[in-house]
Amino acid sequence: MARMAAMAGSAAGRAAVAQALRELAGRTGPEAARALEAAVAAAATRHPAPEGQGDAPAGRFDRAIDMVNRLPRPVLAFGTVGLFVYAIAAPDEFGQRMAALAAVPEPMWWLIGAVVSLHFGAREAHHFRDRGASQGALSVAGQDGAGTGPRPGAAAAPGQPAGPR
Repeated sequence: MARMAAMAGSAAGRAAVAQALRELAGRTGPEAARALEAAVAAAATRHPAPEGQGDAPAGRFDRAIDMVNRLPRPVLAFGTVGLFVYAIAAPDEFGQRMAALAAVPEPMWWLIGAVVSLHFGAREAHHFRDRGASQGALSVAGQDGAGTGPRPGAAAAPGQPAGPR
């Protein structure tokens, strides 16, 4: 779907998508999903994504920004462990720091919570969208087992009888 969105930016890309949809009009189910994936892949090779949206190698700046974007989670994790080590190594100083944190007004805590939540929520949403596009994102009942019940040989859920119903 990401390919289709990138191609739709040009007139030739829109025409290729329209032609693929006309070819699929009479098909249904898994056959239509496979045909649509093949048509989009073929159209993407004929009409590459506009400049700036391809898979060009990243420059130094892009790599540096990617590195900075990967820092927050490890820093938070190691910082939390560091707080425990600090509390054990210097309990008096740790107590003073915690007393200072207790003086921070509640709205400031709400603000930092919102900033951190939005940062990680936006990051997860970005990766969720990318993951969906890279896995084909087309899920038709019966094609990949979606909506068809348990797979043969799969273990039954707790409290459910095993075997066909």
